[in-house]
Amino acid sequence: MDFLSLFDRTDGLRQRVQHSRAALFRLAYMWCHDRALADDLTQEALTKAVAHAHQLRDPARMRSWLYGILVNCWRDHLRAQRPTEDIDSIEERLLAVDHTPEHAASRTELATRVRSAIEQLPLGQREVLALVDLEECSYAEAAEILAIPMGTVMSRLCRGRAALRQALSPPLASERADATPLRRVK
Repeated sequence: MDFLSLFDRTDGLRQRVQHSRAALFRLAYMWCHDRALADDLTQEALTKAVAHAHQLRDPARMRSWLYGILVNCWRDHLRAQRPTEDIDSIEERLLAVDHTPEHAASRTELATRVRSAIEQLPLGQREVLALVDLEECSYAEAAEILAIPMGTVMSRLCRGRAALRQALSPPLASERADATPLRRVK
């Protein structure tokens, strides 16, 4: 049985479900930093979506509906891991080949810095940043998906972006440990 046929009210809806798998995986990976877990969460969310397809009342809101299911799967996973609230991260292997080794090394370093900065954020800020900045959800959609007030979405987003900006900005010369003081020459 083709599981997508259960969603096949229209061809457009079927294509959106197929496209949603990649978006669900990206979002799950952004939250957990583990490809295997992200794939498991995505599969679990799609399985639950198939089981409860009759609950989707408005096909235009399918993206929010699927993201909401993924959030619930993620929270269920975190509850199961309660003694250790943070999930260990696994380094992502970059498969893209760039033009020069220097360029590739620079991109890898930048990606590592950004990933590390995001991992340092509290879970609530990571969730909101992933939905709003990466998946381009509106504040209202993010609030609905996470089941939190829109004001909370905005404050978490503001604090998360500020923390990322601070973590990723280059240190001032006066703050660098390797900065050598200049001597005054007359």
